[in-house]
Amino acid sequence: MVATFESVRKDIASKTLKPVYLLKGEESYYLEALSEEFENSILDEAEKDFNLSVFYGKDAQIDDIITSAKQYPMMASHRVVILKEAQTMDKRELAKIKYHINTDAIKENLIPQEIDAYHRSLIYAEEADVLNVALFGMTAKEWREANPELKGNMRDYATINQLICLSNMENINAVFINEGIAQSERLQKLNQIAIQQMTVLENVENKKILTK
Repeated sequence: MVATFESVRKDIASKTLKPVYLLKGEESYYLEALSEEFENSILDEAEKDFNLSVFYGKDAQIDDIITSAKQYPMMASHRVVILKEAQTMDKRELAKIKYHINTDAIKENLIPQEIDAYHRSLIYAEEADVLNVALFGMTAKEWREANPELKGNMRDYATINQLICLSNMENINAVFINEGIAQSERLQKLNQIAIQQMTVLENVENKKILTK
């Protein structure tokens, strides 16, 4: 989904951030302004030492960028990785970065967000997309357009917990359809169910990791 300059600034100010932002456009002023806000407004000075990495395209090593992006925050709520001057990099190298970022972002941003107004307003021809939006926040077409270099579909990159949740949602949606509940209402109900179930499943998974 395309975001505006002001909507990204609001994300930064509220710290309700998406996993990845791709900044592009003809007006360099806006790109630089947002880059500075990402660098200076999310973390305080003490947090930056361990949680902020800034790379410059022609001098950056791909493995360093990917490794940095995969690290968890240390004593902070976020980890910020900024790649500047990406247009100076080889396209094949950029494709590697995008592949890792998109697949990891799908896996790590696991708790669904509440559906935005745009997706609530749509009528979906396929019930599969009702489930996709409720759980992943996007339709199959939107995912393909955002990830043209990836094979398969977003469900191929889902975690075990997401697939468990999706299976449960399919059964619940079938009940909703039999009860004659309108699609728009089903979408919102399924989204709330997805949030609740993924929260429970991830909490259980985290407890397993902690006790190993």
